[in-house]
Amino acid sequence: MTSIEPILTTPVAPSPPSTVVPDYVLDLERAAAYLGAEQLKRLRRAYEIGASAHVGQMRKSGEPYITHPVAVAKILAEQGLDGDSLIAAILHDTIEDTPITRDDLAREFGEDVAHIVEGVTKLDKLQFKDRHEATAESFRKMMLAIAQDLRVILIKLADRLHNMRTLGAQSAEARHRIARETLEVYAPIAQRLGMNLFKAELQDLGFKAMHPWRHAVLQKRIRSQPVVRREAMVQIESSLAQRLAREKLQHRLISRVKSPWSIYTKMRVEHKTFAQVMDVFGFRLVMRNVADCYHALGVVHSLYKPVDTRFRDFIAIPKGNGYQSLHTVLFGPYGAHVEVQIRTEEMDAVAERGIAAHWTYKNGGRQSSAEMRARNWIESLLSDQLNTQSSVEFYESVKIDLFQEEVYVFSPKGDILSLPRNATALDFAYMVHTDVGNHAVTARINGKLSPLRTQLGNGDRVEIVTTPASIPKPQWLEFVVTGKARTAIRQQLKQLEHEDAIEIGHRMLDRALEQLGSSIERIPAGRLESYLQDNKMNRLEALLAEIALGNWLPSLVASSLVQQTSAEQSGADGKPIYIPRDRLLINGTERNVISFASCCTPIPGDEVMGFHTAGKGIVVHRIDCANVPDYRKHPERWVNVGWDRKVAGDYTAALRMELDNRQGALAQVAAAIAEADSNIDRVEYVDRDSLVGIVRFVIEVRDRKHLADIIRRLRRLKVVLGINRI
Repeated sequence: MTSIEPILTTPVAPSPPSTVVPDYVLDLERAAAYLGAEQLKRLRRAYEIGASAHVGQMRKSGEPYITHPVAVAKILAEQGLDGDSLIAAILHDTIEDTPITRDDLAREFGEDVAHIVEGVTKLDKLQFKDRHEATAESFRKMMLAIAQDLRVILIKLADRLHNMRTLGAQSAEARHRIARETLEVYAPIAQRLGMNLFKAELQDLGFKAMHPWRHAVLQKRIRSQPVVRREAMVQIESSLAQRLAREKLQHRLISRVKSPWSIYTKMRVEHKTFAQVMDVFGFRLVMRNVADCYHALGVVHSLYKPVDTRFRDFIAIPKGNGYQSLHTVLFGPYGAHVEVQIRTEEMDAVAERGIAAHWTYKNGGRQSSAEMRARNWIESLLSDQLNTQSSVEFYESVKIDLFQEEVYVFSPKGDILSLPRNATALDFAYMVHTDVGNHAVTARINGKLSPLRTQLGNGDRVEIVTTPASIPKPQWLEFVVTGKARTAIRQQLKQLEHEDAIEIGHRMLDRALEQLGSSIERIPAGRLESYLQDNKMNRLEALLAEIALGNWLPSLVASSLVQQTSAEQSGADGKPIYIPRDRLLINGTERNVISFASCCTPIPGDEVMGFHTAGKGIVVHRIDCANVPDYRKHPERWVNVGWDRKVAGDYTAALRMELDNRQGALAQVAAAIAEADSNIDRVEYVDRDSLVGIVRFVIEVRDRKHLADIIRRLRRLKVVLGINRI
């Protein structure tokens, strides 16, 4: 064997004798025979370097460690990947576990191989507080590498597949943890990339590791299928083959057998018995071209009646992962359903191997649809992660996205967009562009105005109505389902909260300084800088935000800045307290820093006071609120607040109503509230008997005048026996 020391920054132990070539290496070379002699020579060189670098390292099964990366390379060779991918697979653990560096690999095998290996390499777990954070940050790093080269994820999936095949040597705790991560992350990624063969095996191995007893029971039941089922399969298969032959349609007919995992999930999700799940026969027809696919569809529909609403054309409208096929369900013999999938050879390769098929069907150098869609998905994830401060939040967001089934909708221009099932019009808005989502006010679905929370169905035509004045609301997080929308909304809310906090904090500190005959602008820059450094703050904005959120008292900050010791009033700790005489006026745009107490639901026009609460900012109460006497014990936290003349927005008010307990009474009240241009937020019965019902309504109003108008309308109703504001 050739010495590898010249390419290493740190020498490793000598290579094993070159005369002995293990069977597993020969198996790899046979699987990779399509590469040609020169590439096979590079592949052997990669093995020699990998074997030498990993010498002395053993797997938990007792085998030499090099058997693992060679097995990973063989899995990829079976998918027809290029030589650089197989070389990177053999060396994928060298940077992480051996003295070999990225530069060593780049010098010996080129930048492509070095980049792929670096992308697969995990981060050092010692940097993180726990395993979950390390996993999340390594996942984020891997996704960044995938954006530049999709082969990174192919090696990672093959690596996970071989680890799952040899999971038995791990401890019970490790088996459970690795299997859960496989089912939650890697199997869904394989599905998202269209790699159904990988997905199916990962799911089944993960299920076997998580629930070995359940897997064994289902496996045994599948193998012991009744004779009648086997006869039915043969009858259906022969009938389909015979009818297609009469039409002179060249085809491959494959019967599909359900895996234990697919049976288990269907039983659990759809609450079906084993017999009900197995009472479905599955077949796949692989045709020469698209025209033959549609011809074959007509043939099978003439043989067995199709089930209404169960036909899907994924050839005309492919799935998000590039999958194309015709799906139909037929009424077969013995009363059983027959599921038939019809597609071309190339579609079948993409369906089974996903983006891995790109290296077989290169289309004259053009990107395949599966590869293009995979790249779009990865780029979308990465644009989301730029707005996500926490790697754990990004990791969890991707997991949510991966588990969603798809629905296909149309933009106004006729473009097809793929969204998760149960996605709303707001999810669609954020899928179009983040700015469209941030400024959305309503949607037109199939030409009809609909709320943003409306769930979309297949084939819906969606248009988003926007206005520059619209901003995201916290309630939006309750009904969006895509990670992209959730990340964008959270980021915008944080930004709005920070901006609001700075503005409110500035106003509060300025008023406190005015009591001392000063202002922020008149504080010497050096003194302000020194104060910020003493309190471990980088910028004035951070201090202002802390003041607005109630974590710092503006009076104490003002006192420290002007270096005065006397005060108009002292707190319990003897420190000076200043209560600004000027009112802080509420204009309705500070909702992220100023909140309104639910105990008394203040609205514009009410006499109010503000209480500075740590972590919450200013909480506004009506002056006659039952809780106000308790707040008088802490005058240093009082904030003199009032309503701006141009106050805007909707505010909640609570009404207590005595209603005639007759049918339709609630409907009359709801109609009157709607006619008064208000919305009902909540309704609950406080008490009820055969004659009278006492109901509490929480409604949205603009101000006291608006509330008075609503109450007048309600008092005119005969069903309203009494009404008062709570």
